[in-house]
Amino acid sequence: MNQIDVADKMAVVTGGAQGIGRAVAERLIAGGATVTLWDRDRGLVERTAEEIGASFIEVDLASWDAVRSATARTEAEMGRVDILVNNAGVAGANATVADYDIDEWKRVMAINLDGPFHCCKALVPGMVRHGYGRIVSVASIAGKEGNPNASAYSASKAGVIALTKSLGKELADHDIAVNCVTPAAAKTAIFDQMKQEHIDYMLSKIPRGRFVTVEEVAAMITWLCSSENSFTTGGVFDLSGGRATY
Repeated sequence: MNQIDVADKMAVVTGGAQGIGRAVAERLIAGGATVTLWDRDRGLVERTAEEIGASFIEVDLASWDAVRSATARTEAEMGRVDILVNNAGVAGANATVADYDIDEWKRVMAINLDGPFHCCKALVPGMVRHGYGRIVSVASIAGKEGNPNASAYSASKAGVIALTKSLGKELADHDIAVNCVTPAAAKTAIFDQMKQEHIDYMLSKIPRGRFVTVEEVAAMITWLCSSENSFTTGGVFDLSGGRATY
């Protein structure tokens, strides 16, 4: 494992209790960062935080008030937040648009798109005040290409890509880089929310013939969180195993 220098940086990782979020948190800590995990599963995030040497806050990212409260507490405890990794997300139901449940659509959007918006809105002012920031959001190849029977997930991740581009331009005159990654599926707990035929469909589209590992995703995200990533902003970094052609 290459060493990526994020020494003395203060980081927030959402959905950090497991999967990609945990892998990112571990890689940031290995690089010297201090990490706070934001997650709604208190039991799991408390256990993960103890295991990897992070702190944690139980927070529902779909709630603006909850995110504001978590921001105030985190900034008070850490002094500042240099790095934000928007990782928390849900797969949502698999169904055609015609059959998609309205409440399920709203739930997926609230977590996958409203959540990153809330976190950016809350934490960016502090980054501007301190003159430094790195924001990386976990989108998806589905946000580029759209997966059938996954309209809410695909649309929410396309929204994350657009949010990244917009915010990157807004902050381009600051030392704040805003980027996102578009991984193919990784074998995490999110698979438990999907039908097997949908999992098989995703695998069939990946030229490398396998799913991405959480460690591979964490490696790219951690570099994007480092000071070395000093020029690129508003970028979309591919992790699709050859599926995406742009």
